Amino acid sequence: MSFGSEARDYDILVAGGGMIGTSLAIALAPLGVRVGIVEAVARSAAGQPSFDERSTALSRSSQRMFTAMGLWDAIEAASTPIRHIHVSDRGRFGFSHIDAAEQGVEALGYVVINRVLGGVLQDALAALPGIDSICPGRIVGVEHDSDRVLATIDEGGQARTVSGSLLVAADGARSSVREMLGIGASHVDYGQRAIIGNLLPERPHGNHAYERFTETGALALLPVSEERVAFVWILPHAEADALVESRDDEFTARLQDAFGWRLGRFSRVGVRASYPLALSKASRLTAQRAVLVGNAAHGLHPVAAQGFNLGLRDVAALCDCIADRVADGCADVGDALLLERYADWRRDDQRKLVGFTDGLVRLFGDRRRSVSVLRDLGMLGFDLLPGVRRLFARHTMGLAGRLPRLSRGVPLG
Repeated sequence: MSFGSEARDYDILVAGGGMIGTSLAIALAPLGVRVGIVEAVARSAAGQPSFDERSTALSRSSQRMFTAMGLWDAIEAASTPIRHIHVSDRGRFGFSHIDAAEQGVEALGYVVINRVLGGVLQDALAALPGIDSICPGRIVGVEHDSDRVLATIDEGGQARTVSGSLLVAADGARSSVREMLGIGASHVDYGQRAIIGNLLPERPHGNHAYERFTETGALALLPVSEERVAFVWILPHAEADALVESRDDEFTARLQDAFGWRLGRFSRVGVRASYPLALSKASRLTAQRAVLVGNAAHGLHPVAAQGFNLGLRDVAALCDCIADRVADGCADVGDALLLERYADWRRDDQRKLVGFTDGLVRLFGDRRRSVSVLRDLGMLGFDLLPGVRRLFARHTMGLAGRLPRLSRGVPLG
Protein backbone atom coordinates (compact mmCIF):
# COMPACT_ATOMS: atom_id res chain seq x y z
CA MET A 1 0.00 0.00 0.00
CA SER A 2 1.25 3.49 -0.80
CA PHE A 3 -0.18 6.89 -0.05
CA GLY A 4 -0.10 10.27 -1.73
CA SER A 5 0.08 11.49 -5.28
CA GLU A 6 3.85 11.98 -5.35
CA ALA A 7 6.07 8.91 -5.44
CA ARG A 8 7.89 8.08 -2.22
CA ASP A 9 10.37 5.38 -1.35
CA TYR A 10 8.57 4.68 1.93
CA ASP A 11 5.43 5.60 3.76
CA ILE A 12 7.28 5.55 7.08
CA LEU A 13 11.02 5.86 7.64
CA VAL A 14 12.30 4.76 11.07
CA ALA A 15 15.64 6.11 12.32
CA GLY A 16 17.03 3.56 14.76
CA GLY A 17 16.90 -0.23 14.64
CA GLY A 18 17.12 -0.97 18.36
CA MET A 19 14.33 -2.64 20.28
CA ILE A 20 11.95 0.32 20.03
CA GLY A 21 12.51 1.02 16.33
CA THR A 22 12.30 -2.67 15.44
CA SER A 23 9.12 -3.11 17.51
CA LEU A 24 7.57 -0.18 15.64
CA ALA A 25 8.41 -1.61 12.22
CA ILE A 26 6.94 -5.02 13.16
CA ALA A 27 3.81 -3.47 14.69
CA LEU A 28 3.15 -1.52 11.49
CA ALA A 29 3.34 -4.59 9.25
CA PRO A 30 -0.40 -5.51 9.36
CA LEU A 31 -1.27 -2.06 7.99
CA GLY A 32 0.45 -2.77 4.67
CA VAL A 33 2.54 0.40 4.74
CA ARG A 34 6.03 0.50 3.27
CA VAL A 35 8.60 0.87 6.05
CA GLY A 36 12.32 1.57 5.89
CA ILE A 37 14.35 1.13 9.09
CA VAL A 38 17.82 2.70 9.28
CA GLU A 39 20.34 1.42 11.84
CA ALA A 40 24.01 2.38 12.09
CA VAL A 41 25.32 -0.70 13.93
CA ALA A 42 24.74 -4.29 12.85
CA ARG A 43 23.02 -6.45 15.46
CA SER A 44 25.94 -8.88 15.51
CA ALA A 45 28.51 -6.13 16.09
CA ALA A 46 30.18 -5.86 19.51
CA GLY A 47 29.23 -2.18 19.66
CA GLN A 48 25.48 -2.79 19.29
CA PRO A 49 24.04 -1.54 22.62
CA SER A 50 20.42 -2.57 22.08
CA PHE A 51 20.89 -6.35 22.19
CA ASP A 52 23.37 -6.84 25.04
CA GLU A 53 23.29 -8.84 28.28
CA ARG A 54 21.20 -6.30 30.17
CA SER A 55 17.81 -7.44 31.43
CA THR A 56 14.56 -5.61 30.74
CA ALA A 57 11.45 -5.80 32.92
CA LEU A 58 8.41 -5.91 30.63
CA SER A 59 5.19 -4.49 32.05
CA ARG A 60 1.74 -6.05 31.58
CA SER A 61 0.92 -3.55 28.84
CA SER A 62 4.15 -4.51 27.03
CA GLN A 63 3.23 -8.19 27.36
CA ARG A 64 -0.20 -7.46 25.85
CA MET A 65 1.42 -5.55 23.01
CA PHE A 66 3.78 -8.38 22.10
CA THR A 67 0.84 -10.81 22.35
CA ALA A 68 -1.11 -8.70 19.84
CA MET A 69 1.95 -8.70 17.57
CA GLY A 70 2.16 -12.52 17.72
CA LEU A 71 5.55 -12.50 19.48
CA TRP A 72 4.71 -13.25 23.10
CA ASP A 73 5.02 -17.05 22.99
CA ALA A 74 8.63 -16.78 21.83
CA ILE A 75 9.44 -14.06 24.38
CA GLU A 76 7.67 -15.82 27.26
CA ALA A 77 9.67 -19.00 26.67
CA ALA A 78 12.84 -17.08 27.60
CA SER A 79 11.40 -14.76 30.28
CA THR A 80 10.82 -15.00 34.02
CA PRO A 81 7.60 -13.71 35.63
CA ILE A 82 7.65 -11.20 38.50
CA ARG A 83 4.97 -12.16 41.00
CA HIS A 84 6.02 -9.99 43.93
CA ILE A 85 7.83 -6.64 44.25
CA HIS A 86 9.45 -5.65 47.55
CA VAL A 87 10.77 -2.11 48.10
CA SER A 88 12.82 -1.13 51.15
CA ASP A 89 15.02 1.62 52.57
CA ARG A 90 18.33 0.17 53.79
CA GLY A 91 18.89 0.56 57.51
CA ARG A 92 15.45 2.08 58.09
CA PHE A 93 11.92 0.89 58.85
CA GLY A 94 10.24 1.82 55.58
CA PHE A 95 9.13 -0.88 53.16
CA SER A 96 6.27 -1.66 50.78
CA HIS A 97 5.22 -4.46 48.47
CA ILE A 98 3.03 -5.30 45.48
CA ASP A 99 1.74 -8.84 44.91
CA ALA A 100 0.42 -10.26 41.64
CA ALA A 101 -2.25 -12.39 43.33
CA GLU A 102 -3.57 -9.36 45.19
CA GLN A 103 -3.83 -7.51 41.88
CA GLY A 104 -5.61 -10.44 40.23
CA VAL A 105 -2.91 -11.04 37.60
CA GLU A 106 -0.63 -13.97 36.82
CA ALA A 107 2.44 -11.72 36.92
CA LEU A 108 3.23 -8.05 37.52
CA GLY A 109 5.73 -8.17 34.69
CA TYR A 110 8.36 -10.36 33.04
CA VAL A 111 12.15 -10.16 32.95
CA VAL A 112 13.92 -10.97 29.69
CA ILE A 113 17.53 -10.55 28.57
CA ASN A 114 17.88 -7.89 25.88
CA ARG A 115 19.91 -10.19 23.68
CA VAL A 116 17.08 -12.75 23.69
CA LEU A 117 14.33 -10.18 23.15
CA GLY A 118 16.38 -8.63 20.36
CA GLY A 119 16.71 -12.02 18.70
CA VAL A 120 12.95 -12.55 18.69
CA LEU A 121 12.39 -9.08 17.24
CA GLN A 122 15.07 -9.43 14.56
CA ASP A 123 13.79 -12.83 13.45
CA ALA A 124 10.26 -11.43 13.17
CA LEU A 125 11.49 -8.40 11.24
CA ALA A 126 13.43 -10.52 8.75
CA ALA A 127 10.32 -12.60 8.00
CA LEU A 128 8.11 -9.63 7.10
CA PRO A 129 7.63 -8.35 3.54
CA GLY A 130 7.35 -4.65 2.94
CA ILE A 131 10.05 -3.68 5.43
CA ASP A 132 13.50 -2.68 4.21
CA SER A 133 16.38 -2.80 6.71
CA ILE A 134 19.12 -0.33 5.83
CA CYS A 135 22.00 -1.50 8.02
CA PRO A 136 24.62 -0.34 8.48
CA GLY A 137 23.35 3.09 7.54
CA ARG A 138 23.11 6.46 9.19
CA ILE A 139 20.79 9.39 8.50
CA VAL A 140 23.02 12.43 8.05
CA GLY A 141 20.55 14.99 6.72
CA VAL A 142 16.82 15.74 6.78
CA GLU A 143 14.81 18.05 4.53
CA HIS A 144 11.16 18.54 3.61
CA ASP A 145 9.22 19.50 0.55
CA SER A 146 5.48 20.03 0.17
CA ASP A 147 4.27 16.57 1.16
CA ARG A 148 7.20 14.36 2.08
CA VAL A 149 10.35 14.16 4.16
CA LEU A 150 13.72 13.56 2.52
CA ALA A 151 16.48 11.77 4.43
CA THR A 152 20.08 11.50 3.28
CA ILE A 153 21.59 8.18 4.33
CA ASP A 154 25.31 7.41 4.59
CA GLU A 155 25.90 3.74 3.76
CA GLY A 156 29.58 2.99 4.17
CA GLY A 157 30.66 6.31 2.68
CA GLN A 158 28.07 6.26 -0.10
CA ALA A 159 25.23 8.76 0.27
CA ARG A 160 21.71 8.41 -1.09
CA THR A 161 18.46 10.21 -0.42
CA VAL A 162 15.19 8.43 0.33
CA SER A 163 11.74 9.90 0.87
CA GLY A 164 8.74 9.13 3.03
CA SER A 165 5.53 10.55 4.41
CA LEU A 166 6.71 10.30 8.01
CA LEU A 167 10.10 10.12 9.72
CA VAL A 168 10.20 8.49 13.18
CA ALA A 169 13.21 9.25 15.37
CA ALA A 170 13.90 6.16 17.50
CA ASP A 171 17.66 6.58 17.72
CA GLY A 172 18.14 7.02 21.46
CA ALA A 173 18.59 9.67 24.12
CA ARG A 174 21.37 11.41 22.17
CA SER A 175 19.32 11.31 18.98
CA SER A 176 21.14 12.91 16.05
CA VAL A 177 17.91 12.90 14.01
CA ARG A 178 16.17 14.88 16.75
CA GLU A 179 18.89 17.51 16.41
CA MET A 180 18.51 17.57 12.61
CA LEU A 181 14.79 18.22 13.12
CA GLY A 182 15.60 21.27 15.25
CA ILE A 183 14.08 19.80 18.43
CA GLY A 184 16.00 20.69 21.56
CA ALA A 185 16.37 18.49 24.61
CA SER A 186 17.37 18.98 28.22
CA HIS A 187 19.88 16.65 29.84
CA VAL A 188 20.46 16.21 33.57
CA ASP A 189 23.51 14.20 34.62
CA TYR A 190 22.71 12.28 37.81
CA GLY A 191 26.40 11.79 38.58
CA GLN A 192 25.80 8.06 38.79
CA ARG A 193 26.50 4.88 36.91
CA ALA A 194 24.49 1.66 36.78
CA ILE A 195 26.44 -1.56 37.23
CA ILE A 196 24.63 -4.48 35.61
CA GLY A 197 25.17 -8.22 35.71
CA ASN A 198 23.77 -11.39 37.26
CA LEU A 199 24.62 -13.77 40.08
CA LEU A 200 23.42 -16.88 41.89
CA PRO A 201 21.67 -16.44 45.28
CA GLU A 202 21.78 -19.20 47.87
CA ARG A 203 17.98 -19.23 48.22
CA PRO A 204 15.43 -19.46 45.39
CA HIS A 205 14.25 -16.04 44.24
CA GLY A 206 10.61 -17.17 44.24
CA ASN A 207 9.83 -14.80 41.35
CA HIS A 208 10.39 -11.83 43.67
CA ALA A 209 11.88 -8.55 42.47
CA TYR A 210 13.61 -6.33 45.02
CA GLU A 211 14.37 -2.63 45.03
CA ARG A 212 16.55 -1.46 47.91
CA PHE A 213 17.47 2.19 48.38
CA THR A 214 20.86 2.75 49.96
CA GLU A 215 22.94 5.79 50.93
CA THR A 216 24.71 5.73 47.56
CA GLY A 217 21.85 4.75 45.23
CA ALA A 218 19.26 2.11 44.41
CA LEU A 219 19.96 -1.60 44.09
CA ALA A 220 17.47 -3.74 42.14
CA LEU A 221 17.48 -7.53 41.91
CA LEU A 222 15.28 -9.14 39.25
CA PRO A 223 14.46 -12.85 38.88
CA VAL A 224 15.86 -14.54 35.78
CA SER A 225 16.19 -18.11 34.57
CA GLU A 226 18.14 -20.91 36.26
CA GLU A 227 17.39 -19.35 39.68
CA ARG A 228 19.82 -16.52 39.00
CA VAL A 229 19.04 -12.86 39.61
CA ALA A 230 19.97 -9.88 37.49
CA PHE A 231 21.15 -6.80 39.36
CA VAL A 232 21.14 -3.11 38.58
CA TRP A 233 23.26 -1.26 41.15
CA ILE A 234 23.32 2.53 41.09
CA LEU A 235 26.47 4.18 42.46
CA PRO A 236 28.45 7.42 42.12
CA HIS A 237 30.81 7.40 39.13
CA ALA A 238 34.11 6.81 40.95
CA GLU A 239 32.76 4.06 43.17
CA ALA A 240 31.08 2.29 40.25
CA ASP A 241 34.24 2.41 38.13
CA ALA A 242 36.29 0.84 40.90
CA LEU A 243 33.75 -1.91 41.59
CA VAL A 244 33.39 -2.91 37.95
CA GLU A 245 37.12 -3.61 37.86
CA SER A 246 37.28 -5.33 41.28
CA ARG A 247 37.73 -9.05 41.88
CA ASP A 248 34.55 -11.15 41.87
CA ASP A 249 34.76 -11.91 45.59
CA GLU A 250 35.26 -8.25 46.48
CA PHE A 251 32.36 -7.18 44.30
CA THR A 252 30.02 -9.86 45.66
CA ALA A 253 30.88 -8.95 49.24
CA ARG A 254 30.10 -5.28 48.62
CA LEU A 255 26.80 -6.07 46.90
CA GLN A 256 25.89 -8.50 49.68
CA ASP A 257 26.50 -5.77 52.25
CA ALA A 258 24.27 -3.35 50.32
CA PHE A 259 21.40 -5.80 49.83
CA GLY A 260 21.56 -8.01 52.92
CA TRP A 261 20.91 -11.73 53.40
CA ARG A 262 17.25 -12.09 52.40
CA LEU A 263 18.32 -14.35 49.51
CA GLY A 264 21.21 -15.94 51.37
CA ARG A 265 24.82 -15.82 50.21
CA PHE A 266 25.59 -14.51 46.71
CA SER A 267 28.02 -16.37 44.44
CA ARG A 268 29.00 -16.97 40.82
CA VAL A 269 28.70 -13.38 39.71
CA GLY A 270 28.70 -13.01 35.92
CA VAL A 271 30.30 -10.46 33.63
CA ARG A 272 29.75 -6.90 34.84
CA ALA A 273 29.30 -3.73 32.83
CA SER A 274 28.30 -0.16 33.62
CA TYR A 275 26.83 2.89 31.93
CA PRO A 276 26.23 6.53 32.98
CA LEU A 277 22.78 7.74 34.05
CA ALA A 278 21.05 10.91 32.94
CA LEU A 279 17.57 12.29 32.45
CA SER A 280 16.78 13.61 28.97
CA LYS A 281 13.57 15.27 27.82
CA ALA A 282 12.79 16.56 24.33
CA SER A 283 11.27 20.04 24.22
CA ARG A 284 8.53 18.74 21.90
CA LEU A 285 7.49 15.43 20.35
CA THR A 286 6.97 16.39 16.72
CA ALA A 287 8.37 18.42 13.86
CA GLN A 288 7.19 18.76 10.27
CA ARG A 289 6.52 15.19 9.07
CA ALA A 290 8.50 13.76 11.97
CA VAL A 291 7.86 12.33 15.42
CA LEU A 292 9.95 11.18 18.40
CA VAL A 293 9.49 7.86 20.22
CA GLY A 294 11.35 6.05 23.01
CA ASN A 295 14.54 7.52 24.40
CA ALA A 296 14.66 10.12 21.65
CA ALA A 297 11.66 11.67 23.44
CA HIS A 298 12.51 10.73 27.04
CA GLY A 299 15.53 9.04 28.59
CA LEU A 300 14.78 7.83 32.14
CA HIS A 301 16.76 6.74 35.17
CA PRO A 302 16.37 2.94 35.55
CA VAL A 303 15.16 3.22 39.17
CA ALA A 304 11.57 2.33 38.21
CA ALA A 305 12.46 0.01 35.29
CA GLN A 306 9.95 1.81 33.06
CA GLY A 307 11.94 3.36 30.21
CA PHE A 308 11.42 0.61 27.62
CA ASN A 309 7.77 0.15 28.59
CA LEU A 310 7.13 3.87 28.16
CA GLY A 311 8.76 3.71 24.74
CA LEU A 312 6.55 0.80 23.72
CA ARG A 313 3.48 2.83 24.68
CA ASP A 314 4.80 5.57 22.38
CA VAL A 315 4.97 2.96 19.62
CA ALA A 316 1.47 1.67 20.35
CA ALA A 317 -0.06 5.15 20.32
CA LEU A 318 1.67 6.09 17.07
CA CYS A 319 0.49 2.84 15.48
CA ASP A 320 -3.08 3.65 16.56
CA CYS A 321 -2.87 7.07 14.92
CA ILE A 322 -1.50 5.60 11.70
CA ALA A 323 -3.98 2.70 11.68
CA ASP A 324 -6.92 5.09 11.93
CA ARG A 325 -5.58 7.10 8.97
CA VAL A 326 -5.14 3.95 6.90
CA ALA A 327 -8.67 2.77 7.77
CA ASP A 328 -10.06 6.15 6.71
CA GLY A 329 -8.24 5.92 3.38
CA CYS A 330 -6.29 9.08 4.17
CA ALA A 331 -3.73 10.02 1.54
CA ASP A 332 -1.13 11.12 4.08
CA VAL A 333 0.18 9.28 7.18
CA GLY A 334 2.50 12.09 8.20
CA ASP A 335 0.35 15.21 8.16
CA ALA A 336 0.00 17.76 10.94
CA LEU A 337 -3.30 16.39 12.28
CA LEU A 338 -1.83 12.91 12.88
CA LEU A 339 1.23 14.39 14.60
CA GLU A 340 -0.91 16.62 16.78
CA ARG A 341 -3.05 13.68 17.86
CA TYR A 342 0.04 11.64 18.76
CA ALA A 343 1.60 14.46 20.77
CA ASP A 344 -1.62 15.16 22.68
CA TRP A 345 -2.01 11.47 23.47
CA ARG A 346 1.51 10.86 24.73
CA ARG A 347 2.32 14.11 26.52
CA ASP A 348 0.57 13.32 29.82
CA ASP A 349 1.87 9.75 30.20
CA GLN A 350 5.42 10.83 29.45
CA ARG A 351 5.29 13.81 31.79
CA LYS A 352 3.92 11.74 34.69
CA LEU A 353 6.45 8.94 34.36
CA VAL A 354 9.42 11.27 33.86
CA GLY A 355 8.35 13.23 36.95
CA PHE A 356 7.75 10.08 38.99
CA THR A 357 11.12 8.53 38.10
CA ASP A 358 13.10 11.72 38.68
CA GLY A 359 11.20 12.28 41.94
CA LEU A 360 12.15 8.82 43.20
CA VAL A 361 15.82 9.47 42.50
CA ARG A 362 15.75 12.77 44.38
CA LEU A 363 13.53 11.58 47.24
CA PHE A 364 15.64 8.55 48.08
CA GLY A 365 18.85 10.46 47.42
CA ASP A 366 17.99 12.94 50.19
CA ARG A 367 19.51 11.49 53.38
CA ARG A 368 18.31 14.21 55.77
CA ARG A 369 16.73 12.58 58.81
CA SER A 370 13.48 14.56 58.53
CA VAL A 371 13.03 13.53 54.90
CA SER A 372 13.96 9.92 55.67
CA VAL A 373 11.31 9.65 58.40
CA LEU A 374 8.58 11.11 56.20
CA ARG A 375 9.67 8.86 53.31
CA ASP A 376 9.50 5.72 55.42
CA LEU A 377 6.13 6.68 56.91
CA GLY A 378 4.87 7.20 53.38
CA MET A 379 6.08 3.74 52.34
CA LEU A 380 4.33 2.14 55.30
CA GLY A 381 1.14 4.08 54.58
CA PHE A 382 1.27 2.94 50.98
CA ASP A 383 1.66 -0.65 52.13
CA LEU A 384 -1.33 -0.45 54.47
CA LEU A 385 -3.76 1.05 51.95
CA PRO A 386 -4.77 -1.56 49.34
CA GLY A 387 -6.67 0.99 47.23
CA VAL A 388 -3.58 3.17 46.87
CA ARG A 389 -1.43 0.11 46.20
CA ARG A 390 -3.83 -1.09 43.50
CA LEU A 391 -3.76 2.28 41.72
CA PHE A 392 0.03 2.40 41.89
CA ALA A 393 0.26 -1.18 40.61
CA ARG A 394 -1.86 -0.31 37.58
CA HIS A 395 0.56 2.50 36.74
CA THR A 396 3.64 0.26 37.12
CA MET A 397 1.96 -2.39 34.94
CA GLY A 398 1.26 0.26 32.29
CA LEU A 399 -2.50 -0.21 32.56
CA ALA A 400 -3.56 3.26 33.76
CA GLY A 401 -5.04 5.96 31.56
CA ARG A 402 -6.14 5.74 27.94
CA LEU A 403 -4.44 2.78 26.29
CA PRO A 404 -3.85 2.20 22.56
CA ARG A 405 -5.12 -0.99 20.97
CA LEU A 406 -1.81 -2.81 21.09
CA SER A 407 -1.32 -1.98 24.80
CA ARG A 408 -4.73 -3.59 25.40
CA GLY A 409 -3.73 -6.70 23.44
CA VAL A 410 -5.86 -5.85 20.40
CA PRO A 411 -4.13 -6.57 17.05
CA LEU A 412 -4.05 -3.82 14.42
CA GLY A 413 -5.07 -6.12 11.63
